[in-house]
Amino acid sequence: MRHPLRLVAAVAIAVLALAAALTGCSTDSDKNVTRPLVVTSTNVWGSVAQAVVGEHGTVKALYSSPDGDPHEFTPSAADSAQISDADVVLMNGAHYDQYLADATKRTRTVAIVDAAALLGIESHDDDHDHDGHDHDHDGHDHGDDHDHGHTHSADAPNEHVFYSLSAVRKAADKLADELATKAPDHAADYRRNAAAFGVQLDGLQAKLAAIAAKHRGARVAQTEPLGGYLLAAAGITDAAPPAFTNAVANGQSPSAADRAKMDDLLTSKTVKALVYNTQSTDAVTDSVRATAEKAGVPVVNFSESLPAGVTSYIDWQGKQIDALAQALDK
Repeated sequence: MRHPLRLVAAVAIAVLALAAALTGCSTDSDKNVTRPLVVTSTNVWGSVAQAVVGEHGTVKALYSSPDGDPHEFTPSAADSAQISDADVVLMNGAHYDQYLADATKRTRTVAIVDAAALLGIESHDDDHDHDGHDHDHDGHDHGDDHDHGHTHSADAPNEHVFYSLSAVRKAADKLADELATKAPDHAADYRRNAAAFGVQLDGLQAKLAAIAAKHRGARVAQTEPLGGYLLAAAGITDAAPPAFTNAVANGQSPSAADRAKMDDLLTSKTVKALVYNTQSTDAVTDSVRATAEKAGVPVVNFSESLPAGVTSYIDWQGKQIDALAQALDK
């Protein structure tokens, strides 16, 4: 669950620690490296980075728990050191991993790949260049300064861009370009890996197209707006009350009226599945899940980090798409 007010103090302390770690960073930005270090916020983005880096670099994902909530993650001193040593930072953006945005403002040596910005979503105050590159993220100006404890609103862009195959593809290609600049001896390898990863993403897109061909217009309900990009690509509508999902996303309790609307969608079987975020749960979402199971509405588990034993973005997302298709078929 989100607890924005509780996070402000902890994140402020973490940002100070990150600033201290980055102050001493004096790497020559023009120096080519042999094994570039890529730092990501979650192991989902870490798996994307690993697909591109291959054998010619190192990937460090700061958050890898399959159970907790990435929104509540606060980087440690060791994490700060990893960020200060990074050659490239691959971030989700859209304030999802704001601590990375804040940290990278304080160094000129790290290249940034901001997946949300590649979709045109404002993410962070981009007031400096990295490695002499102008990171204006395809012409989008990031002039707003937000803290990690932001709240989600119905008209805000969906921050979970790792559920957008388009964002993931753009991020992988951009990462290959940045790595090629850092380690030109392996430029062809990075771009080849990114292209191969893109072919695998095409396979996921084909799965979504098959769902759309069979179930376009079908309605599901999410406990919060996690898989919105994926559902839209599959032609599926999220019928959950926006006030309910926004409350869950903000760590608040939905109103009794919104809870009743959500329950009615399930008990009346107006929706064909409940898409359940396994990493943002409380008594309310547990109750919704129980209602769906009692009504015989299939529950599809979606997550924000990779499950235990899973290391591949393609495998993770492919299994979730398959589970969605099976639920809709019922």
